[in-house]
Amino acid sequence: MRLAISILALAVLSACSANSTDHITMAVNDSGRPEADMQRDAGRHPAEMLTFAGVQPGWRVADLGAGSGYYSRILSGAVGMDGEVISENMDWIVERFPNADTAITELAAERDNITRLVSPVPAILDDYDNELDAAFMMLIYHDQAWAQEGFEAPTREDRIAMNRSIFNALRPGGVYLVVDHRAEDGTGDSVIGDYHRIEEAFVREEIEAAGFELADESDILSNPDDTRTISVFDPSIRGNTDRFVLLYRKPL
Repeated sequence: MRLAISILALAVLSACSANSTDHITMAVNDSGRPEADMQRDAGRHPAEMLTFAGVQPGWRVADLGAGSGYYSRILSGAVGMDGEVISENMDWIVERFPNADTAITELAAERDNITRLVSPVPAILDDYDNELDAAFMMLIYHDQAWAQEGFEAPTREDRIAMNRSIFNALRPGGVYLVVDHRAEDGTGDSVIGDYHRIEEAFVREEIEAAGFELADESDILSNPDDTRTISVFDPSIRGNTDRFVLLYRKPL
């Protein structure tokens, strides 16, 4: 597998001279990706997300709340062997969903440019200082406010500390991509337990409190037909929820 990734990395560097997004297309189309991951692509648009964030070969990117590694695997191919993916799961994820941590451990063993990280929410990237080019938090920001049975939910102060930790870990000009399921306006974090959704304005306020500046936003994952009043796991909407896509930047 490591040989295959090295060959992919060489091809990526060659392709980038012709087309600045070829490295992303190749990473998404990698035949070594699990079939279950590839089936999610139509609803997640990973190539468009990496392009929107401006991911380049050689970048160091943190995949925060990586789960079993859907984005970590794609990012690994896109940044190549000169780059690095820090595949992070919060400590509560590892405790509650150990299979996710096992998957990341195995993926990191296969790919030399993936580093496994487990960290507490408020200190999520405290091991890094002005070192990273990008951080991704995909469909899991709301979970950092989820009051789960048997687990104490991170507080608003914890999440602001989390965003400051991410801010400090990024180089000046580094980007922070946040995607999540939209809740109705005015709901804040009040429907997370029922619907696994969070209000966009609520998230913006917390991120901007850490010093980030909004660089861009996208409607590629928007769905005006989603009422935002049902669970994201409801079969009628699963995989096709109305989602906000926010790209923040650490000021130069």
